[in-house]
Amino acid sequence: MTVSTPIESVHPQPYAYRRTELVEPDWTRFPGWAGVTETEWRSAQWQRSHCVKNVRQLRELMGDLVDERFYADLERDQRERATMSMLVPPQMMNTMVPHAVPGGPGSLTEALYADPIRRYMIPVLSDRRTDWPSHPYSSRDSLHEHDMWVAEGLTHRYPTKVLAELLPTCPQYCGHCTRMDLVGNSTPTVDKLKFDLKPVDRLDSMMAYLRAHPEVRDVVVSGGDVANMPWPRLEDFVTRLLEIENVRDIRLATKALAALPQHWLQPEVVAGLERVARLARSRCVSLAIHTHANHANTVTPLVAEATRAMLDAGVRDVRNQGVLLDGVNADAHSLLDLSFALLDGAQIMPYYFYMCDMIPAAEHWRVSVAEAQRLQHHIMGYLPGFATPRIVCDVPFVGKRWVHQLASYDTERGVSEWTKNYRTSIEATAEDALSRTYAYYDPIHTLPESGQAWWRDHAAEEARSHLSPV
Repeated sequence: MTVSTPIESVHPQPYAYRRTELVEPDWTRFPGWAGVTETEWRSAQWQRSHCVKNVRQLRELMGDLVDERFYADLERDQRERATMSMLVPPQMMNTMVPHAVPGGPGSLTEALYADPIRRYMIPVLSDRRTDWPSHPYSSRDSLHEHDMWVAEGLTHRYPTKVLAELLPTCPQYCGHCTRMDLVGNSTPTVDKLKFDLKPVDRLDSMMAYLRAHPEVRDVVVSGGDVANMPWPRLEDFVTRLLEIENVRDIRLATKALAALPQHWLQPEVVAGLERVARLARSRCVSLAIHTHANHANTVTPLVAEATRAMLDAGVRDVRNQGVLLDGVNADAHSLLDLSFALLDGAQIMPYYFYMCDMIPAAEHWRVSVAEAQRLQHHIMGYLPGFATPRIVCDVPFVGKRWVHQLASYDTERGVSEWTKNYRTSIEATAEDALSRTYAYYDPIHTLPESGQAWWRDHAAEEARSHLSPV
């Protein structure tokens, strides 16, 4: 019998898989946490009360290990560009510069500037592009979710599923947040929208809609972040969902599983989830948790412990929906490292990587559709098929589309056209809803010079003529 030669002994694979043990970085390396005990670190209350919310608190944490020029850079961004206010839990802060060894004043400055997690959690002005900080077609509700509200906070975008935004806050604020128009505190550049109804009335109106629309079988419970809702209120909402016969899938969306796993390890939360999961199983309803991790360094033993607690409580699955971000994870090795850390280390299913949405001041994070297609190609074949994440473009007025599903693509001007096979509530009477195409735009700096020149000449005119498609 002929035995073939192992491939790697002839030519190395483009990506070399190695099982990597998860690590919880030593938080005492930062001066502000030098005396923090493990008991304090594992406390959800301690984590929430010690979030980094402003430059002063970051300076108190880092001391003189970071140069003043970084703090000045951050202060300018907060004044001039930031669409999200600062809110970084210690758990997430601790995953930045995890291997850097403090060596005196300024010693962590360059490592912090280069850190991939810092780049989306604590953006600074020098990160942003100066040529095209925002695309001419960017908008604060780039997916038009608010336009598709059928009740306050309830977006009915797809035929059989809805998004329920229960609250407008999170345990952490990501700079690239697609819901930056509603979520979090107002910033100098963005005056946030506010819910009008009282919470009880808002949730009641959602329930009334779901009972009246049996075509809806799938509810994504989000916000904001469900980890910021007191557990008794969240349990009550999910229990009421389970009483609606047509609801067959419930997904709890929470960045906190990765950013604040201590919340999901609280005994009262675990016990409550066991009750809800038991009820869901008895009614043959799938209950899952969706989290948001963008880099392998954020997947730590505490994240794995919290995930295990959720699975042991009876949740059917825990899945990750990351965002493709230039300077963070927009290369095949980073995406595969993250996927294997999730799958092998924490039993979290890699599910989606969304292209960063067309919100203001986000062009330094966004990549072109062509680059997303290339990345999808390069991550294929390494992970099991069921755990190979899809890179998707969330096309305005359309929804999620695999990046190879476009109908046409003008690579010179960076305009891709997409079609869809269902109607949303805002186009119920539009005759061409299923036959027309919908546009998505690449970052202008990724285009050839001829395309960039066209946008320089026409950007103002295009922005003035940009109309809703319905």
